[in-house]
Amino acid sequence: MTDINLVPVLLGGDLNSYNVARAFHEKYGVITHVFGRYPIGPTKDSRIVNFHVVPKLDNDDIMVEEMRNFAEKNSGAALILLGCTDDYAAMIIRNKARLEDKYICPYIEEALMDTLVSKAVFYEMCEKYDISYPKTKVLSGDFDENELNEENLGFKYPIIVKPSSSIAYWKHPFDGMKKVYTAADKDEATRIMREIYGAGYPDKMILQDMIPGDDSNMYVLTAYSDRDNDVKMMCLGHVLLEEHTPKGLGNHAAIITEHMPSLTERFRNMLNDIGYRGFSNFDIKYDSRDGSLRAFEINLRQGRSNFYITAAGINIAEILVRDNILCEKLEYTECSESHLWHTIPFGVVKKYVHDEKSLEKAKSLKREGKSKTSLWYAYDLMRSPKRLIWVAEHMRRQYGKYKKYCK
Repeated sequence: MTDINLVPVLLGGDLNSYNVARAFHEKYGVITHVFGRYPIGPTKDSRIVNFHVVPKLDNDDIMVEEMRNFAEKNSGAALILLGCTDDYAAMIIRNKARLEDKYICPYIEEALMDTLVSKAVFYEMCEKYDISYPKTKVLSGDFDENELNEENLGFKYPIIVKPSSSIAYWKHPFDGMKKVYTAADKDEATRIMREIYGAGYPDKMILQDMIPGDDSNMYVLTAYSDRDNDVKMMCLGHVLLEEHTPKGLGNHAAIITEHMPSLTERFRNMLNDIGYRGFSNFDIKYDSRDGSLRAFEINLRQGRSNFYITAAGINIAEILVRDNILCEKLEYTECSESHLWHTIPFGVVKKYVHDEKSLEKAKSLKREGKSKTSLWYAYDLMRSPKRLIWVAEHMRRQYGKYKKYCK
């Protein structure tokens, strides 16, 4: 607990928001104010979240007006503002000058954001800092179909197809939209590219060598850089299972924390060198063909699954408060203890995690009491029957979703 009048403010209402709100409540006992365009399950009927519906929150001017009005009503409070999606984080970064007199906005400047949101540019940075990434071909909307031949790509089908800018991509919706695509051959890659560009997407497309292996080959790395642009926290998670619904594909569902300083040091060097600020999040995959760990992208915020860090003993709310409000000089910390986090029933984990070594580790951590799941927060569930019913039903439905989508 703290004597500070602390008011966390989040943009977005998904699991990311609830994870952050729970971290603040566990450490400081405060209610988090969450703003979104409409209420959704993870933050609905919660006693640790005060949800504010703003239908046009995705408009910069409306967002700024709402935030400034809220700040006026909470004058004297220490206000921390965080975005819980790529879009909302980008909005805060674009409008820092209009918000920083009222809020603590622990983010990079817009110029650096414009560089980092491009996966194409991120891969150039990986080259500089000796960070491995998949073999990649970058194409624009005026691409020639011959460029999709295997000899011109430099790697074989099936391949991964994804937008270089996720922020720009989601602003041009179409039926069947996915976070990431797999193309079995040149014809399918061409169709995907034409569909995305036909919807109005304006940026580059990334085509990549598809690294073999299931979800258990994935890793997630989260870092926090303080107000002096110095990395003060890193936490590596070994992903056991991801979501498999079309729009949820790639979202982490079960993670075990691991310690791998030889990997994290490279990312730490990069973040320090470019003068990063706030949370960063990296998707990484183990390539069994050569034993490398290959980075896919950087997200300019805490990841959706950020409670895996808090669950492992590094409360992300405490880091924010100590750095930005108490203005303490933080010592560097890196998670070294194994802990299991999952946002799906453990029965689903046991059924769909096929890597035996990882599954046995998960079972062992579960038996030892070293596991947590975000939504089963006793404080919240005991005070809201509606929420208890929703969480129980949400968990039950996961069995059906994995049966349908996880092949």
